[in-house]
Amino acid sequence: MEEYIKKIRNKIGHDVIILNYSGCIIFDEQNRLLLQKRTDCGEWGFLGGMVELGESIEEAAVREVKEESGLEVAVTSLYGVYSKYFAEYSNGDKAQTIVHIFRAKAIGGKLINNNSETAALKYFALDDIPPLFCKQHRDILADIIAGKEYIYR
Repeated sequence: MEEYIKKIRNKIGHDVIILNYSGCIIFDEQNRLLLQKRTDCGEWGFLGGMVELGESIEEAAVREVKEESGLEVAVTSLYGVYSKYFAEYSNGDKAQTIVHIFRAKAIGGKLINNNSETAALKYFALDDIPPLFCKQHRDILADIIAGKEYIYR
């Protein structure tokens, strides 16, 4: 996927493009939420990443969780689509970021830490969540805490 984005960026520079991301909300048996401390910014967020060419949003979510956490997950439902958000990256690239977020349950694997994308993984009680790295993730969390589901905005 990185090569695909590089190819697009070589043609359009830093102009705004639409990027699709996919991720998962995962709770443990104690109803604690799994979050990832990211290596790119050192802050916490949901597990997930960019949808690759030829991949469904569900496939992307499952793949990204496995890459970032070591967990194998089964998607149980679409939680929401968060689409009216904009990002400017440290290199000057700009994008409208669309996140498709699923509810999922762990069905295998083992939590890993310290890979190229993950500095740490931790389950948090909903009343003890650290600050999240972007507005999109903060809005997802606010909707979870408010008991909302099937969100689109």
